Amino acid sequence: MGDVAMTVPVIRALVNQHPQLKITVLTRELYKPFFRHIPNVSVFPAHVKEEHKGVLGLKKLAKQLKAQNIDVIADLHNVLRTNILKFFLSGYPFIQINKGREEKKALTTGKVFKPLKTTHQRYADVFEQLGFPIDLTNPTFPEKVKLSSKIQSSIQGDNPKMKTIGIAPFAAHTGKMYPLDLMEQVIEMLSKDYKILLFGGGKQESKILEGIESSYQNVKNIAGKSSLDEQMDIVSNLDLMLSMDSANAHIAAMLGIKVITIWGVTHPFAGFAPFNQPSDYALTADRNRFPKIPTSVYGNSYPETYKDAAGTISPETIISKIKSVI
Repeated sequence: MGDVAMTVPVIRALVNQHPQLKITVLTRELYKPFFRHIPNVSVFPAHVKEEHKGVLGLKKLAKQLKAQNIDVIADLHNVLRTNILKFFLSGYPFIQINKGREEKKALTTGKVFKPLKTTHQRYADVFEQLGFPIDLTNPTFPEKVKLSSKIQSSIQGDNPKMKTIGIAPFAAHTGKMYPLDLMEQVIEMLSKDYKILLFGGGKQESKILEGIESSYQNVKNIAGKSSLDEQMDIVSNLDLMLSMDSANAHIAAMLGIKVITIWGVTHPFAGFAPFNQPSDYALTADRNRFPKIPTSVYGNSYPETYKDAAGTISPETIISKIKSVI
């Protein structure tokens, strides 16, 4: 989800700077709302667990794509599935993203420690190779969505004039998460001055967030209570998002929201920082204590002793940064 969200500001810039183009985005149907309100963009859903599953399914998908009258193909994913599609679509100009795998390997094995090219720029490079250069330095974002009465009533706090902070405390891997006991301290202190909206996914995460919601004033749990479309509406109205290195950070960033990120065993140098955010908005774990950071690009591999590395960032540091930004 995060990877798809990261394509959005790049595709928005592509359309703005090359309005003659018609873009068809091939992605899972779940992510269709990401591309709403971008002119000249339609979404073709890939049903990779059903109709388009396996090699024969991808062959069928390729046939369906040919009917879309496409001229060139930009592969922003570069994985086995898209390589198989490339084979079935061999008659079309086809540029794949250079993920910089060797550079990232050097970063995660400790050979170098320096910022790599951002993923957003790697996406832009694909379009440039197709003949459509993109400037990402002056981005535009959609306007805040007027919330429906249903959503307004569900998130309304005691003081409607309070500024609103979204907090997404979960990530796909434990090593990327801020310890929940410390995060609860952050929520408790922030809830005295701000309205807090909690984001997450899945039954277990929702249950944890419901427990936090019931413990403090001015805290509302969004997880499991709204569609992706509705969550995006809510995010577009936030004053700030606090997130791990996860999809919620990229969703907020693609909507032009200020995003403070917390980094554990991963690091923004790998190129996955949220779009258009100052570097000091990324709060990173103490590398003096955990010198192998980043242990991997996606946070799926790390020594057991690194599990709580993000805990070296104090709650006071997080709160101070949020207050200075908001």
